Amino acid sequence: MSISQRKDLTLSGHAGQHALAVAEAHGVGTMWTLSGAHVFPLYDAVVKAESPTRIVDVRHEQTAVFGAEATAKLTREPGLVVLTAGPGVTNGVSGIAQAYFSGVPLLAVGGRAPAWRWGTGALQELDHPPLLAPVTKLAATAHKAADVGPVIDRALSVARSAHRGPVFVDVPMDELYSFADVTLEVTPPAPRPEPDPDDLTAIATAIYESRHPVVVLGSDVWMDGAEAAAVRFADETGIPVVANGMGRGVLPKGHRLLVTRARSAAFKNADLVVVVGTPLDFRLGFGTFGGSDGAAPARVVHVADSPEGLATHVELTASASGDLSMVLDGILHSLRATRRWDDWANDLRDQAAAAVERDAPLLASEGEPIHPARIYGELNRVLDDEAVVVGDGGDFVSWAGKLIEPGRPGCWLDPGPYGCLGAGAGAAAAARLARPDSQVVLLYGDGAAGMSLMDVDTLVRHDLPVVMVVGNNGAWGLEKHPMRFLYGYDVAADLRPETGYDAVVEALGGAGETVTDPGDVGPALRRAFDAGVPYLVNVQCDPKIAYPRSTTGI
Repeated sequence: MSISQRKDLTLSGHAGQHALAVAEAHGVGTMWTLSGAHVFPLYDAVVKAESPTRIVDVRHEQTAVFGAEATAKLTREPGLVVLTAGPGVTNGVSGIAQAYFSGVPLLAVGGRAPAWRWGTGALQELDHPPLLAPVTKLAATAHKAADVGPVIDRALSVARSAHRGPVFVDVPMDELYSFADVTLEVTPPAPRPEPDPDDLTAIATAIYESRHPVVVLGSDVWMDGAEAAAVRFADETGIPVVANGMGRGVLPKGHRLLVTRARSAAFKNADLVVVVGTPLDFRLGFGTFGGSDGAAPARVVHVADSPEGLATHVELTASASGDLSMVLDGILHSLRATRRWDDWANDLRDQAAAAVERDAPLLASEGEPIHPARIYGELNRVLDDEAVVVGDGGDFVSWAGKLIEPGRPGCWLDPGPYGCLGAGAGAAAAARLARPDSQVVLLYGDGAAGMSLMDVDTLVRHDLPVVMVVGNNGAWGLEKHPMRFLYGYDVAADLRPETGYDAVVEALGGAGETVTDPGDVGPALRRAFDAGVPYLVNVQCDPKIAYPRSTTGI
């Protein structure tokens, strides 16, 4: 039941039924959870109503939150996670924080010790909202059964409004089981703000005056449904584009203006960088571009879906906030007399092609242990354009970010700016549910695999076949190499390279194999995609290979 189909709700029954009805009215279709008696009424609501909402129960609350977050990313509808009281909620905090930093609409409903026992030391008694307040847009307790529907309705409206983000509501156990009758009008998200025309004119002027402009498309372009406007903007202006986060795939691989592979050259030589739908954080050099060979630093334009998303730590030439489709189309309209930057775009395209050519030997490397790039060389041969790629790792997934280019928007999932490992199993499960006809591949560093591999049990129980690839170099590579650089030694950075992660998957009901020969990577991947069950390809990688990163994020 979408919010456009029904404005008024008459809620009856227990408070769990109220919560479910309101969530469904806001577009929720999947409930992620790990069972706990504090929240049984929410499960009862699904069962008794023969609801279309699907319950996905997992083995760790972090997986439930990451699954709900990925559901929201893929469907652009709110994700829902139900967490039992105390440790159920605290186990979910990292995933909620990831949703907060990624701007993802997510409702976390927490159990809570009974109100009538509050203060006496009941099981798992904890006042959750103060813990969640710093990483949510709203954190509240619905103290009475009659409050549950209205509080959750308000929370979901807040979560869905720009700038999107997670919300948290807990309910005392005795009140969640209690009955009430309530009528409410469902609250839609706040209208997407219209951009200021003067701001659009200022941006258009800056673009027109530039010689070497670059546009960065970030995750909010996808989350705001602005991908068509972004393609229109690129095609009609001819400005080269660098993709960031879930902005990857907005311009599909092979697009003549997609120059992500020439990102360094683009940022180094640009005189104007227009950043759309992503913060000016460590991933973008904190908003400092250009200035090469004594030239002036590039001017910066920032575009966000809400005023509070605009950068304040750097000097901006111009900025605009609001509905991102309206912003992009408005800038395009304001340009009127468009310039062409064909020579600049062609130069960057040539540099991007040269980067691809330089990497070709790595993609075909015959080295043993296996070079991680060889895995991506083989993976690129078997991935469809609609494949959903999930990254959960450090160095190994950094190679993916460099060497894998999504063919469609909404097909790339990574931890975002918060950089939280352990998200992979939940995100892969969500991808299989949201895109049942697409390939789903989860790229695991061997460190990250240890954080959620037990939830292969969830994939098996819910019949969610995904392909998992572990880049097994026996180390926390993102820490091992920098520590050796700083100190000449490393400690607390080694894992056991012989670990049979594929055997773990087999024990949990899936299948898999270990690969030690580079020539066996491609056939193993093809077997994995054909298997029809969760399948893990455990690739023994060279521990001496470090990803050549240019930033530490600090």
